[in-house]
Amino acid sequence: ARPGSVRRGRSGRAGPVPHPLLPAGRACLSHTEPRARDGRSGKEEEEEEEGCYRLYPGHIPTSPLQKALLAAGSAFMALYDPYRHDMVAVLGETTGCLALPNLRDKMKHHPEGYRILQERPRIRLSTLDMARLRGLPDGSLGREYVRFLEENKVSPDTRMPPKFVDDEELAYVIQRYREVHDMMHTLLGMPTNMLGEVVVKWFEAIQTGLPMCVLGAVFGPVHLSARKLQVLATELVPWAIRSGRNANCILNVYYEQRWEQSVESLREEIGIFPPP
Repeated sequence: ARPGSVRRGRSGRAGPVPHPLLPAGRACLSHTEPRARDGRSGKEEEEEEEGCYRLYPGHIPTSPLQKALLAAGSAFMALYDPYRHDMVAVLGETTGCLALPNLRDKMKHHPEGYRILQERPRIRLSTLDMARLRGLPDGSLGREYVRFLEENKVSPDTRMPPKFVDDEELAYVIQRYREVHDMMHTLLGMPTNMLGEVVVKWFEAIQTGLPMCVLGAVFGPVHLSARKLQVLATELVPWAIRSGRNANCILNVYYEQRWEQSVESLREEIGIFPPP
């Protein structure tokens, strides 16, 4: 029988035929079928049906083939235009199936990381007291973070929410990674130009293992001049790699509770060597 048609069981009662692509026991009514069972409204049953698919707000379920196509397309666009942050975000989500669980496990086995997973803090303008951060002493994490945002004209609200990660907890992990990216710029002392982004990507590639970071670290330098390539190869990349290997997991730091701490002492605590 076709999906959505009606057949009669042994009891003689009519019921919907489960869709062949849905898991057993989780079949949903078709959109064209009347929705008045058990006294529930059509809207309530439609919301229940969406719950069979969506794991969190904005989630878009995709098959492995769809993820592969999205990864290929987003990789091409990100290499063509590294400032296409939407394509970089899609690439990170569709290729992070191995790295994200590893990052989550690191967080679960660390006291501060575990608290972050439980409390799910967000770094957004709505959660930041910008006036307070501006009033902190020079050299503190909070003051230098705000200085970085203002000098580079960037906002934490530009970080895209995850869509293609098929696990609610892993979706938060990649969201957290995105929201502390500017914190990495602050701690590493790198601007948002192409040279700075490549250096940060080398550090993050070592730290996270995300293929998106590796791709950006390897292919980002094609957009640099010969002089900047020389500085990158001889000074910045070796420093970023050493720092990435030496540092503790960057997702295990509750940055929102470290605003008063000096950048220098936080670098030392995490294991980041002073910038060259």
